Amino acid sequence: MTEKSTRDNIVEAAHQLFYEKGFDHTSFADIADAVNISRGNFYYHFKTKDDILKAVIDQRMAATRDMLDAWEKEGNTPKERIRCFIEIMINNRAKIKKHGCPVGTLTSELAKLGHPALGEANEIFTVFRDWLRRQFEQMGRTKDADELALHVLAGSQGIATLASAFRDDKFIKREVEALGDWLDAVASETDA
Repeated sequence: MTEKSTRDNIVEAAHQLFYEKGFDHTSFADIADAVNISRGNFYYHFKTKDDILKAVIDQRMAATRDMLDAWEKEGNTPKERIRCFIEIMINNRAKIKKHGCPVGTLTSELAKLGHPALGEANEIFTVFRDWLRRQFEQMGRTKDADELALHVLAGSQGIATLASAFRDDKFIKREVEALGDWLDAVASETDA
């Protein structure tokens, strides 16, 4: 493996383990074992767990921006693009039922720990919020675009949290459909 690919493998393994086990419950040894490298090789790339956390947050931020860029290309209208955001709950329901939302679970855990990286992790939600706000603005809902964006974000986080608690596919489908129906109603209205 090249140095870059080893580092990337470490970040990817840490990302998965932080999501599945939590940041606090994931050790250096867990990550090294997942990548199948020695601890010495591991420490060559990352000196502290916080260094790994920063790399994971940076990776999630980049993946989020890439996903939003793809939705910009896929969706012809703002409503179609927002629907992509809403339907991610259906597309990722197996993971969400087991572990919740990757961003939501990480930020919640970091908040409980009083971890200084919480602000950086919260920035991912800010990227979603800003992107959703722009979609609602393009839809003609300039006066309440931010409020609508937060409603979608809150709805998706609520669905993810309860999906993880109840592990119920019907619940996820029903709630995603309800959020989609709400979006249809919002799209049919314009600013007064």
